[in-house]
Amino acid sequence: MLDPNERWRSIGEKPDYAGLLTFGGATFTQNPEDLRGADVAIIGAPVDELVSDRPGTRFAPRAIRSASCPPGANLETKVDAFAELRVVDFGDTPIVPADPVRSHAAIEKTVGEALAAGAVPLVLGGDHSITEANVRACAAVHGSVGLVHFDTHTDTGSEVFGVEMSHGTIMRRLVEGGFVEPERYVQIGLRGYWPGEEEFSWQRERGITSLFMHDVRDLGIRDIVRRAVEVAGEGPVFLTVDIDVLDPAFAPGTGTPEPGGMTTGELMWAVREVARSVEIVGADLVEVIPTGVGSADITALAADRTVRETLGGLALQRKQGKKETR
Repeated sequence: MLDPNERWRSIGEKPDYAGLLTFGGATFTQNPEDLRGADVAIIGAPVDELVSDRPGTRFAPRAIRSASCPPGANLETKVDAFAELRVVDFGDTPIVPADPVRSHAAIEKTVGEALAAGAVPLVLGGDHSITEANVRACAAVHGSVGLVHFDTHTDTGSEVFGVEMSHGTIMRRLVEGGFVEPERYVQIGLRGYWPGEEEFSWQRERGITSLFMHDVRDLGIRDIVRRAVEVAGEGPVFLTVDIDVLDPAFAPGTGTPEPGGMTTGELMWAVREVARSVEIVGADLVEVIPTGVGSADITALAADRTVRETLGGLALQRKQGKKETR
């Protein structure tokens, strides 16, 4: 047992609720120079000015960090992502409340700093509009990217309530701006009652792949992920997860919940497999509205574990690469 007067010597020796609030207890810095040598930079983007329904995602980065647990080996894969990767918490972007244009510019700049240091940015949203800034930053370094997109909705509207800049329009803006290669763009988990034929017709014309929840139900998550990996193919890929891809039973804290979604177990396995199988250059987790504190908030908890499994996939890919080079 530790001497109560002795400072904690490592993250593994302190409880979740104690110490500086960082993701998984990762080292914290806001100095870009400190990112040199990091594999992954966790970045918060606490914004929700562009939602079309319930706000509250500005509180999500803090809630997800609060729900995160100390590092340790995954009982299924036997891999500890924090031991295999150097993960740094780069803090929150310097957003400007009520000014989404300036906030997005700040997000893009912060993500760009992580990329310039050689780290993979993993961004905690925030509403889904932040993906535009995240992908733009990645494309500035890697060129146009493939996109694996877990979501209830396509987010390919030309406008939402007459507004072109929205959490429901970003994917169209990214494709039309040349930041995402549409033939390497796959959507997973679509269901419900929006969007309509105009959006799906626009997608079909550009070769975007849509995999619906009835496809997940009928084919199984393993076949769906295999198809998604094939679509994403070779080259840089961005991974984006809207927490509302989960059924509200597993993620009630979100702005546009839709019954009939994925289970947390399906999503966790899926993101790990995607991250293990393709060249992830950036990722984000969005649309969490906190409803509790720490691990009592089941939506933030699901978000944390989804992020953790993404890190696990990156770690598995690295370990596999080491074996192949021996």
